Amino acid sequence: MADKPAIVLVHGFWGGAAHWAKVITELHRRGFGSLHAVENPLTSLADDAERTRKMVRQIDGPVVLVGHSYGGAVITEAGDLPNVTGLVYIAAFAPDAGESPGQISQEKPPAAFENLAPDSDGYLWVKQDKFHESFAQDLSEEEALVMAVTQKAPLASTFGDNVTAPAWRSKPTWYQVSAADRMIHPDNERRMATRMQPRRTIELDAGHASLASQPGPVTDLIEVAAVASPG
Repeated sequence: MADKPAIVLVHGFWGGAAHWAKVITELHRRGFGSLHAVENPLTSLADDAERTRKMVRQIDGPVVLVGHSYGGAVITEAGDLPNVTGLVYIAAFAPDAGESPGQISQEKPPAAFENLAPDSDGYLWVKQDKFHESFAQDLSEEEALVMAVTQKAPLASTFGDNVTAPAWRSKPTWYQVSAADRMIHPDNERRMATRMQPRRTIELDAGHASLASQPGPVTDLIEVAAVASPG
């Protein structure tokens, strides 16, 4: 296990660290001993990137950062630390400098855009009765229900926070596209992946929650990134 880099998993909007549950158990089964999952506040990109940096700074040795959804923006912003050796994007935003997830979404709106609902406190939710079809249509109704009820809503303003210095311009990257994604338009994922020139891109017939519906192929991609990173 000592020759494997640490894996730091970064969740996105409407989820928490537990969204990585199936990937965590699969990585552990494959001999990854240093596994970490950030619990981001989802209050601003700066806050979330700093929370991620704090976790990475506690780790001795190389780290592969893995981001799902908005977590991709977080690893893009936080991945500049010297011990970060690779970035893996799972159906994720990968903004360039001066870009925000909201801007990217507006350019090519996803299918479930209308199923987002702000509340009176400034948080943005996925409507509970629309969560299954929007976020996790390839999971069971029971799994989607738990995700819907336990969803962690971001401050809506976080959608508009711009990346400053994208780490993918200087770090090796890998990208997983979800071809049936309704939260990020699949063509946006393909465009962001192509722009990064990743070492490998895979496309899965999956919804947005590919980390839960197809943990095997997602873990395969993380493992490829880990093998390519110095241990």
